[in-house]
Amino acid sequence: MNILIGGAWPYANGSLHLGHIASLLSGDIIARYFRAKGESVLYISGSDCNGTPITIKARQEGVTVEEIADKYHEEFKNCFQKLGFTYDCYTRTDTAHHHHIVQSIFMKLLDNNKIYKKEIEQAYCHTCEQFLPDRFVEGTCPNCGKDARGDQCDYCSNILDPLDLLDRKCKICGDTPDTRKTEHFYFTLSTFQEDIQQYVQKAKKYNLWRENAVQLTERYLNEGLHDRAVSRDLPVGVPVPVKGYEAKKIYVWIEAVSGYLSASKKWAKENDEDDADFWSKGTKSYYIHGKDNIPFHSIIWPAILLGAGINSLPTHIVSNEYLTVEKKKLSTSKNWAVWVPDMLKNYHPDSIRYYLTINAPENRDTDFSWREFIYSHNSELLGAYGNFVNRTLKFIEKSYDSNIPEGKIDGQIKKEIEHLYSKTGQLIEDAHFKRSLEGIFELIRSANKYFDLKKPWTQIKEAAEECNDTMATCVYIIINSAQLLSPFLPFSSQEIKEMLGMFDFRWQPIEYNPAALVSVRPLFKRIDTERISIEIEKLNQQAFY
Repeated sequence: MNILIGGAWPYANGSLHLGHIASLLSGDIIARYFRAKGESVLYISGSDCNGTPITIKARQEGVTVEEIADKYHEEFKNCFQKLGFTYDCYTRTDTAHHHHIVQSIFMKLLDNNKIYKKEIEQAYCHTCEQFLPDRFVEGTCPNCGKDARGDQCDYCSNILDPLDLLDRKCKICGDTPDTRKTEHFYFTLSTFQEDIQQYVQKAKKYNLWRENAVQLTERYLNEGLHDRAVSRDLPVGVPVPVKGYEAKKIYVWIEAVSGYLSASKKWAKENDEDDADFWSKGTKSYYIHGKDNIPFHSIIWPAILLGAGINSLPTHIVSNEYLTVEKKKLSTSKNWAVWVPDMLKNYHPDSIRYYLTINAPENRDTDFSWREFIYSHNSELLGAYGNFVNRTLKFIEKSYDSNIPEGKIDGQIKKEIEHLYSKTGQLIEDAHFKRSLEGIFELIRSANKYFDLKKPWTQIKEAAEECNDTMATCVYIIINSAQLLSPFLPFSSQEIKEMLGMFDFRWQPIEYNPAALVSVRPLFKRIDTERISIEIEKLNQQAFY
């Protein structure tokens, strides 16, 4: 089976925060799992380097857009690598390759009569002497009354036009813009109403989408889909490939999602592969993002694909809710965020991955708490998992001279582990990552109880053969736990693999094979609970009120 996994493209206008990782991490879990199953996987994403936010950031810092994009693209790549993300291709939207693919999609839609020209009124700032891109216009949402940008309201998720906003202001200078007539290209989104309705019904029937994606998409469909502009007067972006309109840029909402196709083709070109295998009707695809990106993946991207004659619509929409920080809404403007580069300096990447999976905002907003993060590391990763691995292997090192003994595996435990592969795999495929990780840690907690019940420190003196069975069973649990956990906690799984001389991870039970331990070392270190107050104080000091 061919598996396409697309992670949402973060804007290269500032550092990654934990909210980004909370919404994107599941993509890597899926990729690692399907590779372990032996499936053909293409996992893609990149940095969005063309959006208005980058232009704003460049103006604020007095540097070029390219400098901002370069800085954060490199930072993103570094952070994703340190967190263990296994992208097959992580690219950027300001490459010539991406521009070419986007322009080809635009022309395909134009040739298929899915794009037309229309004269409209657009916000124009006399002070700045320019038409304002949607995100350069801020005001009040006409739907919920909250502060909103000109493209979308983050509070009620309404897709907006800048002229819909009340009390409009120019983000650059703060003055009130007026309107001027200009000509733009429009996408016939309204003509896809019936196709998208049928598409959503199929997703509902087979439970392929998160509930938030179903509800929000149905809301848009009930209100009726409207044609949308596909060009804008922007300083940076992909030029419209039509003579006389080259100064205009292809609107980011069509350009950014097209990155999934351009990244696939970049991977294919660089690896001498055929990306068509991942864009066929039989492809199983997962699109990973936050709930603010739902309509772009559940309505707009499917409509673009249909309009361009590409019959490979997203099958699984994995749309996460929001992550709050210490019970407050995450806000980059107020600097109320936990920044990923800072966190990676002080904490184990598996600790971050574990916490953001076991507390994932899969169905509702969840909170990042420094207290809960540190206690979960100390009690679950160190106290349960690390402790079981260490006490077992240290016992073998001391009592068996580092040679894992031959013994009979407990039949009930073996049966439970065999079932756990099937159960965990199905949960991952159905995008239930929290439940899948909880199931594995239930095994680990029961393994500690098994160790205590058997008392190998007594068995080794009074019943050596039974002790051999106990140790054989404990090592069987460890090697299979490491394999089951490899999509979630790849770094500690790799440590165990090296300690036990294991082969590559496969999604099937590993048969017990007595051997000599390569080395024994602790998987995790205890985090001093004093870090809780230190981190909270740091968070409060950095915030703007």
